[in-house]
Amino acid sequence: MHVEVELDEPKCVAAGQCVLAAPDVFDQRDEDGVAVLLDDRPGPDLLDGVKEAAALCPAAAIRLVER
Repeated sequence: MHVEVELDEPKCVAAGQCVLAAPDVFDQRDEDGVAVLLDDRPGPDLLDGVKEAAALCPAAAIRLVER
C-alpha cells in the first residue's frame, strides 16, 4: 500500500505551509504562489511531512489517498 497525494490547485490560497512542511513534495508557482505538486507518490521517508502539509493547509486543498 502507498499514499497518493492530490492537490486541488483552484482551492489553494498560496499560504505556503505545504512547502514548509514537505519541500520535496510541494513547491509554489512564482507568479501567484499557488502550490505545485512535485511528487504525487512520495516515499515513506516523506510521508510525515506530507501528512503535516495536509493538516496545515488552510484551504484543505491537499488530500491523501491510500491505495
